[in-house]
Amino acid sequence: MRETEAKVTPSPAARPSPNVDDVTPVTGRDDPTLSIERLLFTYAERVDAGDFAGVGALFADGAVALEDGTELARGAEAVEALYVATTRRYEDDGTPHTKHVTTNVMVDVDDDGSTATARSSFTVLQALPDFPLQAIISGRYLDRFERDGDGAWRFVERRMIPELHGDLSRHLLIDL
Repeated sequence: MRETEAKVTPSPAARPSPNVDDVTPVTGRDDPTLSIERLLFTYAERVDAGDFAGVGALFADGAVALEDGTELARGAEAVEALYVATTRRYEDDGTPHTKHVTTNVMVDVDDDGSTATARSSFTVLQALPDFPLQAIISGRYLDRFERDGDGAWRFVERRMIPELHGDLSRHLLIDL
């Protein structure tokens, strides 16, 4: 772990995600592409809010994995623990002081409408009082989704593919 000038708290109270309870179940009458995009953007919103329990909830029946499919964590508790162990949160507001920007989203829904995949790009920006605003990492996500018994879309798997790295010393508690 690297030392930083900004104070880090090991277990801060995360700032509530805006509209955290407004991720309504998505049923068959809704546009699957918009519903899946909403999941993608909710993930980014929860990470930026330091709401790692909320991130975990998005993967209650899913996994976070490396590009080759090697699972890093599966299920809500394991995914939450992964983010707590790897992502720095600051004591002033319990967030990582980041903005995850998800772009170039391409969603493909299977013919039967029960499963889907998505490809997207991400860029993470970060700023702190002694760390000017800058892009710290960018890459791609490869996601798989399925509908649950109520017709709501959920993550099955998120593969993270980091491609460009900047100064991650203020964001991650691990080395990539």
